[in-house]
Order: sequence, then C-alpha cells, then structure tokens
Amino acid sequence: MANKKLFGTSGIRGKIGSEVTSELALKVGKALATYLNYEGTVVIGFDTRTTNKMLEQALTAGLVEGGIDVIKLNMVPTPLVGYATEKLGADAGVMITASHNPSQYNGIKLWNANGMAYTPEQEKEIEDLYYSEEFGETRWDHIGSIVYNEEIKNQYVNDLVNAVDIKPGFKVVIDCACGAGSEISPIAFRKAGCDVITLNSQVDGFFPGRNPEPNDANLGSLKKAVVATGSDLGIAHDGDADRMITVDETGKVSDFDKLLALISKGFGGTVVTTVDAGICMDEAMAEVGGKVVRTPVGDVSVAKSIIEEDAKFGGEPSGTWLHPDFCMCPDGLLSGLRIAELVSHEGKLSELLSQFNDYPHKRDKVTCSKEAKVKVMKNMEDLLKDAFDDIENINTIDGVRITFDDGSWVLVRPSGTEDYVRITLEAKTEERAEFISKTCKKIIEANI
Repeated sequence: MANKKLFGTSGIRGKIGSEVTSELALKVGKALATYLNYEGTVVIGFDTRTTNKMLEQALTAGLVEGGIDVIKLNMVPTPLVGYATEKLGADAGVMITASHNPSQYNGIKLWNANGMAYTPEQEKEIEDLYYSEEFGETRWDHIGSIVYNEEIKNQYVNDLVNAVDIKPGFKVVIDCACGAGSEISPIAFRKAGCDVITLNSQVDGFFPGRNPEPNDANLGSLKKAVVATGSDLGIAHDGDADRMITVDETGKVSDFDKLLALISKGFGGTVVTTVDAGICMDEAMAEVGGKVVRTPVGDVSVAKSIIEEDAKFGGEPSGTWLHPDFCMCPDGLLSGLRIAELVSHEGKLSELLSQFNDYPHKRDKVTCSKEAKVKVMKNMEDLLKDAFDDIENINTIDGVRITFDDGSWVLVRPSGTEDYVRITLEAKTEERAEFISKTCKKIIEANI
C-alpha cells in the first residue's frame, strides 16, 4: 500500500491483485494474532465477493499460526460479525468486504470485543506490526483451532425481530444487491411480520443486478417495484448490508439527510452524526430539545462519540447507522426494520419526510489519485478562503467544511476508500448550490 498506510476510512480496502492480495491477508492475520498477544478467539465473516474465501483462508492461516482460535461464520452481513463478536465473547472480529465498492475490490475490517470497529489508534498498531513483520515464532504446540458457527445467525435474526414492533401486513420490497444481506435480510423482515418482495437477493459476487452502492442511480428497479406492487416501503442494502437506503411509497429515493433526521428525532436526547450531515439534523433535534454532536466521517468516529457522549443513536447521511441499544456495529438490517416500524405506526414515509425543510443539496466528486489527494488537501483551507468572501465558520475536523453567512455550507474532503475528493454542500437556493459546487470543482481540478 502507498505511503506505508493500510487503513482508510473504513478498514483496509483496494483492488484485488494490485492492492489487496492473499499475502496481505496472511500478514494481517499474523499482525492481529501478535496484537492479541498470541491468544484468544477471532470471529470471521465475509460478503459475496468472488475473492472472499481466498482472503479468508489466508487470514485464518495467519491467525491460527499465531495461536488464535477462529470462529467462521461464512457469508454474513457485516453487522452480524460485530454482533457475533460480542455475543460469542470473542476478542476480535474480522469482516472481509469492500462494502459498496465494485466486484474487483475487496478489503478487511476489524472489530473489537464490544462489536465496535477498531479505532484509528488500534489500526495504527496493526499497521506497524504488519510492516515490521515482528510476528513471533510459530509453535507447533500452540496452533489455534477452527470451528464453524451457524446458530448465531438465528440468534441475530431473533434479536432483530424482538427489537421492533411492526404492524402486521406492512409491505416492503428489499433490494440486497446480491450482497451479504441477500439471505438474512428478507428472513428478518418476514419474521418481523412484513409482507416481503425481494430484488437482487440471489448471492452473486459479480453483482449482476446492480452496482452495490445504494444510490438513486442504481435503484431504478427498486423504485419501479415499490410502485408496481403497492408496497409501503423499499429497502436497499449495500454489498455488506451495514447500510440501508429507503424508497418511499411513491417510488422516490429518500433524502439521506431527512431520513437521518427523522430517525434521530424519534430517539431524542443526544445523537451523533458526521460533518457531512445537513441542516435538517439540527432543526429536527432542536424541535425535541435534543443535541447534535458532529464527528469526522466514518462509523468508527461516530461510535467513539456515541460512547463518549452516552448518545442514544448515531449515523451518517450515507445510511450507515449505529444503534447502541443493540450493538456498536453499523446495522443496515436493524436500520431498515426501525424505519419500517416507524412508518407502519406513523404514516406514509413521503409525508413523514415532508415535515423537513427542503434545501438544495449536492454531493459530487473529482477523480484524484491517493498521492494527488494529499497535495490537493494540503492548501484547501487557504484556497477556499481565497475563493469565497462570505465565510462565517471553518471546520477542519475532517477535510474542510465552510459555513457561509447565509447558512449554506460546503465540505471538501478526500475519500478514505476511493480515488476521489468529495464535495458535499447544502445551500439556500439552487443557484447558490451550483455556484459553490462549480467553484470547489475548479479549485480541486486546478490543484491536482
């Protein structure tokens, strides 16, 4: 990996062959075994990608060689790995996935005993061990064991169902992108009392139905299916089902920020979100006397802040939500079930979301190599200061977020998982949004 760095915003991730290999997985297994002091148990799961078993076997070899016992879950959603790590009393969990990235990508994400992802500090320790290769001596009389656990899937589904109360007859279409939620998500919704129709729920690591990123451009079939079947709700997962995006009863993909504001408002109290979340979060929580805490992008930052703030809920506008009353791992299945519960009791999703103000919102990205991202971001704060003369506030907790005098804002930050610099903004008018977006694009492109 470039610049002696393995981990991005969400674990290790890259293209198979050039960035992620069996050799990498083997060394990560050895590094994790060393980090755990050559004893303990690790849970391993993987999504549907064609390269998963290759990486799982290499990773397992590194762990077992280091004296670690391995519990294999086989193909499961990421939230089940976090859940199983905690429920089974394991010392760590590993999910092999590249989440929403295309088939040619894969990756490795690590989980703590409490189901929370490894922090950047922990990842740095693994990274240092990986590159130093100070793994310790292999001992024939201290080799770890390998067992398989299928029962934990049933326990997970039962606990999901017990966490919600959905009115009988609720009709939902679930699009699993042929990913890790394909088998278990429809089962959970059916057991919760829903009438379920499935799309792209055959397990296939080539993702033939659609790209695994659940966004408007990729959800045409789901939007049509919701309307055609007269369903109350559409649910779309990403490749590893730690995320969830909804389609309302009219066939419209829900505004990410409004959906996050809706669920947050229901929890009340203190909620955690990221620097790329919109104005409606603040407006929604103000209505119920709640508090919004913002963190850098990434579920690890959200999880850390949930614990520090004793928050009731935390989530990103991407549909990555954490439910601390259930597990500290992002869970797209529970997120979908809780939205279904809310809609079944309170009315149509389109109407529930209409309570929030509409502000023009844009998410854009500029292709940029890993090396160029560092160069571009080095002077981004000064470049933005020079480009705009109505800046009210600057936040550099993650990238550069500029708040303007009229309440508009823009966040420029490098992607932690892909070769992009991302632009996220919200403005009071379409014209203002377009101006901010074009200005930021020009700045990035001129400095690559």
